[in-house]
Amino acid sequence: MSETTILSMEALTRRIEAVFRKGGLSPQHASALARVIAAGERDGCKSHGVFRVEGCLRTIKAGKVSTDAEPTLHDDGSAVLRVAAGGAFSRAGFELGAPALAERAKQLGLAALVINDCTHFSALWPEVETLADMGVAALAMCPSYATVAPAGGTAALLGTNPLAFGWPRQGGHPYVFDFATSVAARGEIELHRRAGNPLPEGWALDSSGQPTTDPTEALAGAMLPFGSHKGSAISTMIELLAGVMIGDLTSQGALDFLGTTTLAPQHGELILAFSPERFAAGRPGDPFARAEIMFEAIAGQGARLPSQRRFKAREGSLADGIALTAAEIGQLDRLEAQGLDAVA
Repeated sequence: MSETTILSMEALTRRIEAVFRKGGLSPQHASALARVIAAGERDGCKSHGVFRVEGCLRTIKAGKVSTDAEPTLHDDGSAVLRVAAGGAFSRAGFELGAPALAERAKQLGLAALVINDCTHFSALWPEVETLADMGVAALAMCPSYATVAPAGGTAALLGTNPLAFGWPRQGGHPYVFDFATSVAARGEIELHRRAGNPLPEGWALDSSGQPTTDPTEALAGAMLPFGSHKGSAISTMIELLAGVMIGDLTSQGALDFLGTTTLAPQHGELILAFSPERFAAGRPGDPFARAEIMFEAIAGQGARLPSQRRFKAREGSLADGIALTAAEIGQLDRLEAQGLDAVA
């Protein structure tokens, strides 16, 4: 039997959606989650691909996420739009709010989308990329649950707290970056554990606050922020802006709510959108053309723009299909057949 199976993007999305329907998600949420997970596989982001499916089902089984709450958009005409997710997964709420956010940013120059009471597990790059495709620059951030020690600390307090940015580019992929403010995404620690590989030095602490390269000990202890005090400060900023400021849970609050790190965390999300044309109005030059000069200068030095590997993987996947291992296909088969009975 072949070690890998090749699926088209559409076929993989249908398979993941079927798993989520079997697990009890409404059609709206099942399709929204399937699209973002399939996009992770398409772009070679294994830590946010089918690996995440079982954790979503585990969260459903634990009763920590609504399976059918319909997101509601609240628009008072100001620069701040709000989506009430109702305790459901965030992706459907984002899909509801994104077009309104882009339009409001084009009207005012700057607008914000707040998603409250959502369960969030996915990468943020699909969101800023969506908004960049709508013609606006975007900055997205959210807390997680407390799994990261602050710089100089010894115990988990902050989340992995991702930050993502997207800038539109005419005739090509947008400029996009998306990174955890921890030294690595928590999913990377789990993938190291499953593969039986040690962690690099400087990634994590064990439960007694001592440095470790053992992924199992790291999962029981704390990860470290990237860049020491710099990453710690950015992570704290995200706790303040996307937790405290929007009236939602911080990473410690999300962990207290769940009582475990084996489930997808519930908290809020903040997305800012900017209209480059509005900000540059009355000034010389086209902001998009000026940005291209900068990108060309970066590439001219032999440097790589962020997400270039991801976009290259996407092109290969769309041309040749998405390769899943026998274990990944077996997992999807089992989850589709057994639903929530297949998860602990």
